Amino acid sequence: MTKTDPSSRATVRPTPSHTVGPFYGYALPFLGGADIAPLGHPDTITVHGYVLDGAGAPLPDALVELWGADPDGNVSTTDGSIRRDPATGDPLGRNGVEFTGWGRIQTDADGHWYARTLRPGARGGSAPYLSVCLFARGLLVHLFTRVYLPDDEAALAADPLLARVGARRDTLIAADEGRGTYRFDIRLQGEGETVFLEFQ
Repeated sequence: MTKTDPSSRATVRPTPSHTVGPFYGYALPFLGGADIAPLGHPDTITVHGYVLDGAGAPLPDALVELWGADPDGNVSTTDGSIRRDPATGDPLGRNGVEFTGWGRIQTDADGHWYARTLRPGARGGSAPYLSVCLFARGLLVHLFTRVYLPDDEAALAADPLLARVGARRDTLIAADEGRGTYRFDIRLQGEGETVFLEFQ
């Protein structure tokens, strides 16, 4: 009789890539997570919206991460989004001066999120956009998408990603609400589902 190794591939069952939560309210949100732009910067914009499930119901416990280039199209290499007090170890949040290009926002009880960031510049042949990573209940793997700003239709028409998604491109373009404010809802599935990206 042959003995089977209990740790061999034939006997070990696959495990999910993440534990199903949501546990995002603990340790992940941080002070000033939505305030990506330095205080008083003239290129500050506000991007906001709702995270919605397939039935259109809001998700009150999703987590939205944003990354964006600065107005010149440069990706920041500055440290310091999540600073800690050197004496106590308590979180301090941002210093309000450097632009790191990154933020993390938890949706509120109505599924709403917002971020104050700098208007991104174009880079790499793409129209200006913000990268989004979404964590939400029932998702074993986070989702990636983009928020394009609607200010330059010629740049949007020439963007290679928007050209590939065709008729669904509108799910990636924020609505201009005036005064530097843009609305971008993220719908997880169903009619009007946001285009999500896969990186390999």
